[in-house]
Amino acid sequence: MSGRVGDLSPKQAETLTKFRENIQDILPSLPAQDDHFLLRWLRARSFNLQKAEFMIRKHVEFRKQMKVDTIMSNWEPPEVITRYFAGGMCGYDKEGSPIWYDVIGPLDPKGLMHSASKQDFLKTKVRDCELLREECVKQSKKHNKHIEAITMIYDCENLGMKHLWKPAVELYGEVLTMFEDNYPEGLKTLFVIKAPKIFPVAYNLIKHFLSEDTRKKIHVLRSNWKEVLLQYIDAEQLPVYYGGTLTDPDGNPKCLNKINFGGDVPKSYYILESIKQQYENMVTVNRGSSFQSEYEMLFPGCVLRWQFMTESADIGFGVYLKTKTGERQKAGEMVEVVPTQRYNSHLVPEDGTLTCQEPGVYVLRFDNTYSIIHSKKVSYSVEVLLPDKGSEAQMDDLGKKIKELDVSKI
Repeated sequence: MSGRVGDLSPKQAETLTKFRENIQDILPSLPAQDDHFLLRWLRARSFNLQKAEFMIRKHVEFRKQMKVDTIMSNWEPPEVITRYFAGGMCGYDKEGSPIWYDVIGPLDPKGLMHSASKQDFLKTKVRDCELLREECVKQSKKHNKHIEAITMIYDCENLGMKHLWKPAVELYGEVLTMFEDNYPEGLKTLFVIKAPKIFPVAYNLIKHFLSEDTRKKIHVLRSNWKEVLLQYIDAEQLPVYYGGTLTDPDGNPKCLNKINFGGDVPKSYYILESIKQQYENMVTVNRGSSFQSEYEMLFPGCVLRWQFMTESADIGFGVYLKTKTGERQKAGEMVEVVPTQRYNSHLVPEDGTLTCQEPGVYVLRFDNTYSIIHSKKVSYSVEVLLPDKGSEAQMDDLGKKIKELDVSKI
C-alpha cells in the first residue's frame, strides 16, 4: 500500500485515525487538516505514530517562530536576495504540479552571504515553500484532483568551486533540513541537468541532509535532458531556454519574469566584512620556519578544501604534491600545485579548494620563512571532499542510456 488516500492498509488507516485523535489540539494551527495532508507526515515517518506526532508538533512550533501564516503578506526579502538569489516557479508538469527551477551557476554565494542574514535566506525559502504549497492547492481545485508535490529542475551549468564554499554549503544544509522537517512529501521529482564533473563532489556534501526517500527522487540527466523534460512537461509549459516553447511576453526565452538568473552581487550591498567561521586547528609557525600538513588522496577527483586566518600578520601558503612517501620533504623537493604566496589573512580570512587530478600525498604548507622577527599564529580547517559514487555512476550511465529509458519509470 502506498499510504495515500484510497490506498491504505487496515493498519495504516487505523494509524491515521489515531494520529488525528492525538493532534486534535494543534489541528487549527495547521495549514490543512484533511487526510491527504496528515498522511504526508505519517509517510515521512513510515507510519510510526510517535515519530510523526513529534514531527508535526515541531512543525507547529516552526510556523509560530517563523510567522509562516503571514509570511506571504507581511514580509518581503531584502532587495539583494530578490535581485540576485537565482531560481523561481515557472509552468506546470503534465500532471499539473508546479515546477520550481534552481539555477546554480550564476549564484554568488559569498556576495549573498555578505549582504543578507542567514535568517533572511531561511525566511525566503520558507516563503518559496509556502508559495508552492498554495500553488498546489490552486492546481488541485483547477484539475479536480489532489496535487501536493512539485517537480524541480536543478540547472547546474557552471557549478564550480565557489559554490562549495563551506559557509554556503552549511547554510544550504540548513535550508534542506528545514524543507525535510516541515514540508514532507513535498517533492515529486528533481531533475539535475547540465551537471559538470564536480557535481558528484557537491552532491556528496549535501546528501546527508536528505532523507533516503528524497534521494530516490533525484535523477541526474545528461546530453538528452531536453528530451526527458519534454516527457514530463508540455512544451508550452517549458521555457525555450530549457527546450520548450514558453517565453516571456517580450519573447525572452529564459522567462526572466518568473525565473531569476542571479549574478554577481555588487559590493555596495555588502553589510558584513567577513563571515564568521570556526576552525578545527591552531598552530604557531615560528619565525624563519614553516608548517606542513599532509593529506592522502586515494583516487582522482577528490577535492581539498581549506580555510585559515592569522591573528596579527600575514602568512605564506601553498599546496604541494610529495614525490616520496613516508618522509618529510622540503618545498623544493615537491611538486608545487598551488603556488605559495603571502596572504593578509589577519585582515580577511582565506579559503580555497583544489581538485586533485592524481592520487598522492598533498601537503598544505604555511610559510613563515621570510619573517626574522615574528611568529605567526594560524587557525585553520582542512577537509577532503569525496565524490559521491552513486551520482557519478548515474551521470555516466544515464548519459549513455537515456534513449533506452522508459521515462515513465523515472
